[in-house]
Amino acid sequence: MPLWHPVRVSSGISTDIVDGVARVRLDRPDKLNALTLPMLSELAATAHRLAGDRGLRAVVLSGEGEAFCAGLDFASVLPDRAGIARAFVPRPWRGTNTFQEACWAWRRLPVPVIAVVHGHCLGGGVQIALGADFRFTTPDARWSVLEGKWGLIPDMSGIRSLAEQVGKDTAKRLVMTAEWIDGAEAARIGLATGADPDPQLAASALLEQLAERSPDAVAAAKRLFERTWTSGPRRTFARERLEQLRLLGLPNTARARKAAFSREAPRFGPRR
Repeated sequence: MPLWHPVRVSSGISTDIVDGVARVRLDRPDKLNALTLPMLSELAATAHRLAGDRGLRAVVLSGEGEAFCAGLDFASVLPDRAGIARAFVPRPWRGTNTFQEACWAWRRLPVPVIAVVHGHCLGGGVQIALGADFRFTTPDARWSVLEGKWGLIPDMSGIRSLAEQVGKDTAKRLVMTAEWIDGAEAARIGLATGADPDPQLAASALLEQLAERSPDAVAAAKRLFERTWTSGPRRTFARERLEQLRLLGLPNTARARKAAFSREAPRFGPRR
């Protein structure tokens, strides 16, 4: 019997959870899922809600209609000066403002996040996709760090995430030129994980692989990469030891070991 949660729709974002997989969709198809301030707030709030679900195994981010996301909806956002000011102020306990947290909150989740991209993936859409752990795109999708066209820079955590994914020189080129590339090129340079005519199918294949691994080990791996990516060896080694010691005593680790020895499919409990 599938474990299903009712679909939640709020401020242009829809979410449902089936069998431990949350499917979060940008749901403003008539505007190519262009981002409004309420959508950005709801993206962050959705990630925060999902973080507390111990039965959650993964998240899939996608866009309804003909595009993943066409970037910020300037016509909606720019007239709201007070809203921009509120959204621009960082929360000291997180170090991000609303624009940044809409993307970076997915990095904080203890489960893998997969972005499925088609159509346009522009500006803020690129930065949301980069908040995911993996990105699958159609080969003909259109990607661009488009802020440069408007005399701006990516300020939704994109500078950090771009440099992590493609290296500093390529990140500089994408930001400074605002050039358009297709999904195949995005995969070639490492901006996307892979290009596939059916990116949902590619995401499903990865979800199946992840489901065969302990949710505690997957969460530990994500924490390690996110918290030590720019750390020195000593700090990284210390965190490796701490995570491993914790994993050794968890029930899901024993279940993984038993399944490996018996060559049976593992049956895991909720993440600790």
